[in-house]
Amino acid sequence: MLRDDINNAVKDAMKAKDERKLSTLRMVNSTIKNADIDARGQGKPPLSDADLLGLLQKMIKQRQESVELYDKGGRAELAAQEREEIAVISAYLPKQMSDDEVKAAISAIVAETGAAGIKDMGKVIGALKAKYAGQMDFGKASGLVKAALSA
Repeated sequence: MLRDDINNAVKDAMKAKDERKLSTLRMVNSTIKNADIDARGQGKPPLSDADLLGLLQKMIKQRQESVELYDKGGRAELAAQEREEIAVISAYLPKQMSDDEVKAAISAIVAETGAAGIKDMGKVIGALKAKYAGQMDFGKASGLVKAALSA
C-alpha cells in the first residue's frame, strides 16, 4: 500500500537525516490524515490508493503553481525548495503517460462509453479517473477530451 511506502520512507529519511525529504513526507502524511478525517466525517471509508494518487497529484499541482509565482517574484530559493518537494512527492506516483498514450486512452474510453458530445464529458473524465488515476494530468486530459468530443 502507498501509505506503508510513505511511512517506511519517513523512517528511512530520519535515519539518513535527509531533512527536505523528511519534512515533505511528513507533510504528505499530514495531508493524507486530514483527508481521511474529512472522509470519515462524511461517512466514507479511509482513502484508497487511487484516491491517494489523486491527492498526491493535487499536492504536486499546488507546488508547481507556487514555483511559477516564486520564479515571477524572483525568489529562486523558494522555487528550488518547491521543486525538491515535487521530486519527493512524484516518486510515489506511477509513471506518467505520454501525450500519445493519453490520446489513445481517451479514444478508447470515448468508444467504450459511447460518448457523443460535450454533454458526455463528465462520463468520460470519470472513466479516465477510475482507470488511470495518478498516471495522467487530468487538467490537460480535460482539454483533450473536450477536443475529442467536439470533433
